[in-house]
Amino acid sequence: MYTIAETETKAIKATRTKYLLTIAGIIFNIFLIMGISLGVLPFFVHDTLGYSNIIVGLVIGIQYAATLFTRQSAGKLADTKGGKKSITLGLILSTVTGVLCVASVLLTSLPLLSLIVLIIARIILGIAESYIVIGIFAWGFKIVGKKHIGKVIVWNGMGMYGGLSIGAPLSIYLQGHFSIITPFTLIILFPILAYLSMLALPQVKMEPQEHQLSFFKAIGLVWKSGSGLALASIGFGGIASFITLYFAQQSWDGASFAISAFGIGYIGTRIFFSGYPDKFGGAKVALISLIIEAIGLLLIWSATSAAMGITGSLLTGLGMSLVFPSFGLIAVNHVDPSNRGMAIAAYNAFFDIGVGLTAPVAGLVARNGGYNNIYIMGAVAAAISAILAYAELKKQKKQPEFVTKNG
Repeated sequence: MYTIAETETKAIKATRTKYLLTIAGIIFNIFLIMGISLGVLPFFVHDTLGYSNIIVGLVIGIQYAATLFTRQSAGKLADTKGGKKSITLGLILSTVTGVLCVASVLLTSLPLLSLIVLIIARIILGIAESYIVIGIFAWGFKIVGKKHIGKVIVWNGMGMYGGLSIGAPLSIYLQGHFSIITPFTLIILFPILAYLSMLALPQVKMEPQEHQLSFFKAIGLVWKSGSGLALASIGFGGIASFITLYFAQQSWDGASFAISAFGIGYIGTRIFFSGYPDKFGGAKVALISLIIEAIGLLLIWSATSAAMGITGSLLTGLGMSLVFPSFGLIAVNHVDPSNRGMAIAAYNAFFDIGVGLTAPVAGLVARNGGYNNIYIMGAVAAAISAILAYAELKKQKKQPEFVTKNG
């Protein structure tokens, strides 16, 4: 077993950075799959299979529902058996997803059957995402030590949205130059690359659990942070699910660049300002971030050109970037180290709720072609989340000596 010591040396920092890069690389590979799906699925379901915006929202959103309902089992597996086993199971399921996506394309002449197979694929992908993300969080927390939990959250986020931002335009490019089967085939291959990367991570000793935290108990401990995250994630859900159709409706080019702009803003902020939650406090950073996110969503809502829409996506990414680690640090510090897998599972469940509900609700909002209304909905949600962050900030100012359960 190797766990990075708290006493810093250049060698320790270099080793930690190597492990963080490996963790981010694994997540990057998996979220390339997510990006590939988001890049081609809306058009495949809407234009090729001929289904409505509501069905598009259902197909997108059902993945997040599946993820939500498996957070508890993923957290339990990560805390009791280790992150490696959780991740391995998720990678196997991811490959199955790719096979089913290819099968769905081959069944295009039977639209209903194709849709059913695609929905099953999305459900399996949602389960896979749950086990991979929770597993990599739990494993990462143990590898780098308690003083660097925030870095694990930040680097995981870079991998997630890096994969999303590259996966979407990559899938659109491959579909345009080859066929839709080409990007779906990559869904089969990327989990294999992620597994090979995982072999570079060290084994860690499982800490004995004095008591096993139940999922619902964890929800009770992290619900304030989770609610802020859920509201903030609505804007991302709107961009992920409907920005391509919004741009097409407006006859604008560059929908894939809007998704990429979100990822660039998100990752850029994490690269240059990743230490801000620890330095200035989660509540303060979340408040400022949410204001920026709301401005970005308002810009998309009022956009009169592709450039405005892309700029709005960039600002949304800039704003949302540090919301997850800011609220997340507060969440995981309310439990003992042996239960952090369950805590991060409960916290992530709020993200699933936010994004998962956004897709079908946004489909209803956009039922008559009002795609821009999705983004005013996201802006209002971000503003409410900012109010929650402000309330937390006031609470911390009243309790300057406040220390969480784990210090």
